[in-house]
Amino acid sequence: MKWPKMMAFCLFMVLLVSGCQQNSLSPQDPADLTSNGLMKPSGHSWKVPGDFATIQEAVDNASNGDFISVGRGNFDGALVSKSVTIKGTGGTVINNGPLHPAGLSQGFRLLGGSDGTTLSQLTFTTDLSIINGEAVNNVTVDHCEFYNSVQAISNWRGSGWTITQNKIVDLRTVCGGGIGILIGDYSDGEIMNNVVSHNKISGTLHVSSGDCGGYNGSGIVLYADFRFGRAGTMEISGNRVVNNSVAMTSDNPSVVDVVAFEMTDTRDDESLIVIRGNAIGFNDFRGTAMQIDLTPDNLDEHNNISRNLGENRGHGLHPKLLGPGN
Repeated sequence: MKWPKMMAFCLFMVLLVSGCQQNSLSPQDPADLTSNGLMKPSGHSWKVPGDFATIQEAVDNASNGDFISVGRGNFDGALVSKSVTIKGTGGTVINNGPLHPAGLSQGFRLLGGSDGTTLSQLTFTTDLSIINGEAVNNVTVDHCEFYNSVQAISNWRGSGWTITQNKIVDLRTVCGGGIGILIGDYSDGEIMNNVVSHNKISGTLHVSSGDCGGYNGSGIVLYADFRFGRAGTMEISGNRVVNNSVAMTSDNPSVVDVVAFEMTDTRDDESLIVIRGNAIGFNDFRGTAMQIDLTPDNLDEHNNISRNLGENRGHGLHPKLLGPGN
């Protein structure tokens, strides 16, 4: 692993580790779960505004499985510690939220107890739009729009996420960042069965004035972080990145360039493979000059990378190897 690539995530770990706890969700009654492990709606619906003035108030007063409908206008996001559905009704903009200690605005930060949460039909203009502070599983993010994020959707340590039909336009760096969708681990977990599909990432990577540089932004990235004595991951496997479009250009590529899709193990050791058995196919990377970046280089031998438009590795694998729906 070359140092410039490692630099790309220096900010992220500062952002994500601060204030994180190791709480775990208590097992749910099987009668409260759908067939795919998500919470069944409880039948309680709340309106913002209406029943509550803010999304945070609605979350604080909701029960697992409740539905929160958010109207037109600008709203702060929230710290989410329950399994709820938060859905916009048209023109719902999350333009602020809980302030991170690093000084960046968060949209929704998913905490312990928020497994099974759905975020849908929301527009974000925050710095860190959706980010989990715990190992939260079975989250759905769909039909949302993100504009000029430092980091749009970040899933550290979570499994079973569905990230689909979202639009991400423009990204920003602040001596780090510039990430559309991230799936990663730093705590020796097993990160499995996440689906990133039918998302469109486009526009310009805006490099901040005086940015420290020496790294790349990424449209979509799978990341195992063993730096600075961190535990990295036991395994990142069974994840699917399919039918996405990434067309990004940097406004200052000599300082920070951008890659469409990246898989990185920071140890850069071809004999130690923990990112394996993932499917990356039917994506359109043609609008990004640097399209696929793998560290170590032999990750293409351990993952099914095939049938992407643009640069490709995998030699036309059978569609069934890329998962259902292809």
